[in-house]
Amino acid sequence: MNDDRHGDDRYRDDRHGDDRYGNDVLAGFRLQRGPSVIPSVPIEAGLVIEETGTGFVGAIVAYANGLVELEDRKGAVRTFTLGAGFLIDGKPVRLAKPAVAQAAPKRTASGSVAVADTRARVALPSRIFVEGRHDAELVERVWGDDLRVEGVVVEYLEGVDLLEDVLREFRPSQERRAGVLVDHLVPGSKESRIADAVSSGQFGAHVLVVGHPFVDIWQAVKPGRLGMTAWPVIERGTEWKHGVCEALGWPHADQADIAAAWKRILGRVDSYADLEPALLGRVEQLIDFVAG
Repeated sequence: MNDDRHGDDRYRDDRHGDDRYGNDVLAGFRLQRGPSVIPSVPIEAGLVIEETGTGFVGAIVAYANGLVELEDRKGAVRTFTLGAGFLIDGKPVRLAKPAVAQAAPKRTASGSVAVADTRARVALPSRIFVEGRHDAELVERVWGDDLRVEGVVVEYLEGVDLLEDVLREFRPSQERRAGVLVDHLVPGSKESRIADAVSSGQFGAHVLVVGHPFVDIWQAVKPGRLGMTAWPVIERGTEWKHGVCEALGWPHADQADIAAAWKRILGRVDSYADLEPALLGRVEQLIDFVAG
């Protein structure tokens, strides 16, 4: 039998490129420099892991003081120290402390981002005028923080009938603007006629008059905050606040009763979410106007 390996194609010199034993088995090997990096994984309740030293497999059920508790499917619980020595889906990991959630920015009652450690600005010469004390108290409750940051002061008129007299005394200008919030500003109303006269008058360029459609600022509070589906409808000729108190079964004999009723209503307002949108946009508009 001819055993001439030199003539057998199976053992041809690898210089020809097809020697079955001539290929370098290390040709595709690359030397790894430095230690392998084990990824860190923040612990999370319910995460299933394996502890390599014991082979214990379980879900994370608790963490405290650098120790993590695992519970297996039979209910057995074991405690291990955070760090390396764990597997997730068969891959080495290093257990780390849980990620700290970033706190949401603090908000004011108006929904604005609260400005920390900021003193109230010196009051601007500009002003916001509202019709009465209740209007001023509601604006302060919801927008008070914003107003102090902007340096905006709110004053009340004791009735829209006095608006033109107040503006003549105030003498608005480019540097001394006046924003005015009016109740029941609807077409054809007394309030709308006064607003039109001011806007077209001597100081109109430096005065912004806006309003809401409610008979009184009380109605700007969502009725649901008082356990109602809607505010009572009061007949013409009846003083509106007295009529509301009577309809709701609240005392209404004198002004002290009305003041107590308003205190009750205002106490149900915690933020802008408790007010009707028809008021919210108007107040924001006035703040922007007088703050320049």
